[in-house]
Amino acid sequence: MGESIAINLRTVDLRGQQFDSATVNRLVPRATIDVNQAIRQISELLEDVRIRGDQAVVDVTKLRDGVDPTPIRVSQEELKRALAELNPELRKSIEESIERVFKVSRENLPQNTSVTLGNGAVVRQRWQPVDSVGLYVPGGKAVYPSSVIMNVVPAQVAGVARLAVASPAQKDFNGRPHPTVLATAALLGVEDVYCMGGPAAIAAFAYGLPQINFAPVSLVTGPGNIYVAAAKRALRGTIGIDSEAGTTEILILADATANARYIAYDLVSQAEHDEAAASVLVTNSVELANAVINELGEIASKTLHATRVQTALEGQQSAVVLVDDLSAAAQFANFYATEHLELHTENNETTLGQITNAGAIFMGDYSPVSLGDYMAGSSHVLPTGQAAKFSSGLGVHSFMRAQQVIDYNRAGLAEIADLVANFAEAEGLPAHGEAITARFD
Repeated sequence: MGESIAINLRTVDLRGQQFDSATVNRLVPRATIDVNQAIRQISELLEDVRIRGDQAVVDVTKLRDGVDPTPIRVSQEELKRALAELNPELRKSIEESIERVFKVSRENLPQNTSVTLGNGAVVRQRWQPVDSVGLYVPGGKAVYPSSVIMNVVPAQVAGVARLAVASPAQKDFNGRPHPTVLATAALLGVEDVYCMGGPAAIAAFAYGLPQINFAPVSLVTGPGNIYVAAAKRALRGTIGIDSEAGTTEILILADATANARYIAYDLVSQAEHDEAAASVLVTNSVELANAVINELGEIASKTLHATRVQTALEGQQSAVVLVDDLSAAAQFANFYATEHLELHTENNETTLGQITNAGAIFMGDYSPVSLGDYMAGSSHVLPTGQAAKFSSGLGVHSFMRAQQVIDYNRAGLAEIADLVANFAEAEGLPAHGEAITARFD
């Protein structure tokens, strides 16, 4: 931290131009990340964990992190000690975050439905939790007790019977997961916590570690680096996954009424995560754009991770984008499909009505993205890399499955028996129709 630094945040001028999704994501590309290449790099490790189990996890941790993670399972004494030593003020913050996420998750529980289609013809839909889930909590450039909360709480509200948390071994803590992560798990009553990280942890979730009586899980959730995302993609099918949540990204949509200093702080806050983080401002105001750029240097220079922030803001993935009007700005945002979208316009509700693609949307001066990271009650595990076009953030629904229950009696089936037979005949599957008509012979 020192004198103000010059941030060369590039400008992309789209005024007077038409653009589509391909153009937007070519002009403002996410940092170059090749998941398929990462899969090739980790494929041997995934197979090694499948074959050798816990010894493979130990060996790769020693090799890559320089620590011994044994015992892989964190003891109850270790969890209790971490909770007892947790800073009281931090504990208050964690407990408030837990309560807020619990409240939102409870209200968002999917509701069962029942539809009567005729006399004796009923189709019900019921929601069932998955039976087991592996919750991944990263531990690279930051400490993430918040990720424990965002993963565990909605799973508990959904009613998942078996929860297992994995977090990487930390050199600074004698090869154990960060004590704040352990304390948060203990606060939530999670007893199955494991000292393992990266793709090896995802493989352990998928294949189990029979040597320590750790059975495979049905679903894996949680953010991580490119190799964690690669492992989730490679093992999808063996396990269910929430998403390939990658490097963080923020897009701020603003007009001339916005507060430039607030916007600059929010761009910096996300750039703080990673050198590959994307911080994008889209506006129809040149004056606002210039004011934000002028604020960035001072704010970035005073933050702890100034070098990281500067690298992220000056990367190809970050930019100020100038457009003709707010409709064009909303169109750009929908094509970009960001993880975090902030709205700073004269009428945010009107602007919101034009938005279709975003992981989470933050409204106005007093709803910054960093609020969502910790205390808003919403989830911070969100789709990145345009995945918001087809998927949603982690929530209670992520841990549940919809099951349809078909309940027809004789009268209900008789009413449509001939219609079913017509379908079956048209599709060249007569036995389907015969299975219906046989009940009335």
